[in-house]
Amino acid sequence: MAVPDGGARRRAPAIVLAVALVVLAVALALLLPARTAGPPSSSPSTSPAASPQPSGTPGPSFSSPPPQVTDTPEAGQTPVEPPVTVPPIAQAPGPGQPVEPPAQPTVPAEPGAPPPPPFPESLRGQDLTVIPGAGRVVALTFDAGANAAGLPKILATLSSKGVVGTFFLTGNWAANNPQGVSQIVAAGHRLANHSMTHPGFTGLDSAQITQQVRGAEQAILAAGGDPRPLFRFPFGERDARTIAAVNSLGYVAVRWTVDTLGWKGTSGGASIQLLADRVQAGLQPGGIVLMHIGSNPDDGTTLDADALPQVIDGIRAAGYGFTTLDALLGQ
Repeated sequence: MAVPDGGARRRAPAIVLAVALVVLAVALALLLPARTAGPPSSSPSTSPAASPQPSGTPGPSFSSPPPQVTDTPEAGQTPVEPPVTVPPIAQAPGPGQPVEPPAQPTVPAEPGAPPPPPFPESLRGQDLTVIPGAGRVVALTFDAGANAAGLPKILATLSSKGVVGTFFLTGNWAANNPQGVSQIVAAGHRLANHSMTHPGFTGLDSAQITQQVRGAEQAILAAGGDPRPLFRFPFGERDARTIAAVNSLGYVAVRWTVDTLGWKGTSGGASIQLLADRVQAGLQPGGIVLMHIGSNPDDGTTLDADALPQVIDGIRAAGYGFTTLDALLGQ
């Protein structure tokens, strides 16, 4: 058997040490990746947001799912009403700036209808047939709802006799005869409301009454006159309900003391003398005489316009003077 020489015996420990180092290096290489694969640190400096991953590399997983995107509260519900408009809060004035008083609340007026002028409370609930306490004066009143055939003669007579009258106009008449409205106003006469289309009022509901009264009011205003606050019921048809409705619209109801019946025309048995006689028979202090502007639809006569000079002369001969229905208002 061969015996190793001294040199071989000296190299053996070095070889063993080298092999041990190699084994240790391999063991370390295997252990280090396993330790670095642990859970991420909770420190903010090592959070996923602070350490973006390369493109295509999946990021770290989370223990809870991300929040879900939900619809707004209005989604799928009935649309809500627009919010109430809140006025902006006024800023406090700076040093040396004037302090303005707060704005006062206002009540909105009815669209298209100016507030009606007042009338004496004592006239509420009535359909007046005379002017209370007027003395020996008479008011001549003329209704206009058909045509304007008698208007030129009526205006000429009133002018020549120095008498002022009160003209109750329907809205339709005013709209169809704006020049006639202008002529009445220019001559200094008083206007009044006779409804829009001349229906019987007791068959109307409150809304229809309002339409009739306000419609005529607006038509007369548009033609250049103002009928407020005098109103006459078409056909004289009224009751407590309709009188109250008219009052609530700012009007006092005015009837008449005597109707000449000139609207009947000669075909209805009327004449100039009969008209004058009726007025004389119905004379009383504060009396209200009813006449008409239009012509009779059957015979075309304008008896009220034709009889007016004789009617005025007869009233004066009886010791009466003349007034307008403004006397009801203390004017």
